[in-house]
Amino acid sequence: MCRSGEPFFLEPSDAVVEALLFIAVDPVSTRELAEVAGLSVASAEKTLERLKRHYSGGHGLALLSVAGGWQMTTSPSVEEAVASFRETAQSQRVRLSKAALESLAVVAYDQPVTRSEIEEIRGVRCDRVLDTLLRYGLIRIAGRKKGTGNPLLYRTTSRFLEIFGLDAISSLPRLEDLEEVVGDDDGPGE
Repeated sequence: MCRSGEPFFLEPSDAVVEALLFIAVDPVSTRELAEVAGLSVASAEKTLERLKRHYSGGHGLALLSVAGGWQMTTSPSVEEAVASFRETAQSQRVRLSKAALESLAVVAYDQPVTRSEIEEIRGVRCDRVLDTLLRYGLIRIAGRKKGTGNPLLYRTTSRFLEIFGLDAISSLPRLEDLEEVVGDDDGPGE
């Protein structure tokens, strides 16, 4: 509903302009919006005014005329919530050392895998690295291996899939393909 309480309906071309503004990183000129949406400049101006009125009250977004163009921004009324969310999202970024990436690769390709199996492949201890990967939620404990000592087994998590843009573990490139790429990057004479 509009501020006036009347329903707000977009024309198909209005929706195109709205979508373009939503994805644009920088302000977009009225002329460019008109060209892409297949409108005259006058029609694009009317669309922009309708959208500006629509977003003027009670929305989390606002439409502003900035730097010779138009830009969709967050509404000043939600600024505090957006800033808090941004801080939380940035604090959840995952930065991994080379050792952590190597250990994560071993878990991903050989799961379920024990710590000693990871250490055997990497040739170094990995207690701290596994703790880091667990803390970031990239791996999880997946039970215990039957046998001497019943060591913990590790597997990757859905967060791992999400961060690396995978649908499933089966989406990982084959090790043989990776070896070909690494072999190609060695350069001449190596």
